[in-house]
Amino acid sequence: MKQLRSTIYGFICFFLTSFFIVSLMLIVYSFVQHEKMWIRLLAILGVVLFSSVLFTFIDYIRRKTMIHGPITEIVDFTHNLSKGKFTTIRIEHSREEYDEFDIIKENLNLMSKELLKNQVLKNDFIGNISHEIKTPISVIQNYAKILEDSNLSIEERTRYLKNLQDASNKLSKLVKNILKLNKLENQNTIIEFEKFNLSESLSNQIVSYIDLIENKNIELILDIEEDLYITSEESYLNIIWNNLIGNAVKFTNNEGTIKISLRKEKNNYIFIIKDSGCGMSTETGCHIFDKFYQGDTSHSKEGNGLGLALVKQVIDVLGGSIKVESELGVGTTFTVTIKED
Repeated sequence: MKQLRSTIYGFICFFLTSFFIVSLMLIVYSFVQHEKMWIRLLAILGVVLFSSVLFTFIDYIRRKTMIHGPITEIVDFTHNLSKGKFTTIRIEHSREEYDEFDIIKENLNLMSKELLKNQVLKNDFIGNISHEIKTPISVIQNYAKILEDSNLSIEERTRYLKNLQDASNKLSKLVKNILKLNKLENQNTIIEFEKFNLSESLSNQIVSYIDLIENKNIELILDIEEDLYITSEESYLNIIWNNLIGNAVKFTNNEGTIKISLRKEKNNYIFIIKDSGCGMSTETGCHIFDKFYQGDTSHSKEGNGLGLALVKQVIDVLGGSIKVESELGVGTTFTVTIKED
């Protein structure tokens, strides 16, 4: 509507300008009483020249205030944006109604916010990955130096070798998760869908955690529909099951409870895992799918903050959804919905 109104105003201004010049020429021509035609033509030419200069000046003022000003703002903004200054420039709208320049400014503001957000995520990513890589490397270096001591007993050497192996496994797992996440984010991996027994696949993943569950004396309650077949990528779904089950076991205290259910509703496969663990705050719940985010800022529990980010990325690739409900000190419930076309 605003664009149509501007177009109509433009036509009216052009018509009035032309009408004014032509009318002025006719008036001058009728008032200039001279027998020589060239005198009349010279007078008319003077009127045209004066009108041209007048309206050129008026158009210059219009452009200066309505076009040059916004363009200068936009150029300065993009110049600062190219230098990484995402927060120092703010473009404010000077008129109540939006025009094309206002729309450009609004889009640039949104782009600036996204770039700033990406910059913050990038800095957090670098800081977190540096911390996560530095820790196991320091452990490996320290224990490697200790193992140079020929006076160590067999028991001490065995214990240090075990710690060395754990640190190297943690580093290896971190690198593998980073590579998986990178492939998923950049869609550099080929998804090979095939039909398989989802109930059996999930049960096999649960079995791999039985020892850990029994060691913590956790009550495991299962409600898995039998022989649910799905056409999907089994290895991707295993990433979801492993991370969610692993987290439930890790954060559930001894003699706690974990409930796992799987059912099919129409074309949706719904997986629910509920634990009686430590739970998390609302703030933590808002960030659990961010890369390297850990609610346990002390890093006292094993993990690198990539598991749930990887889960979210896998679910997005498969076209599903994930929902989390948690209460601090009570427990956490994850609901995963996988759609099958």
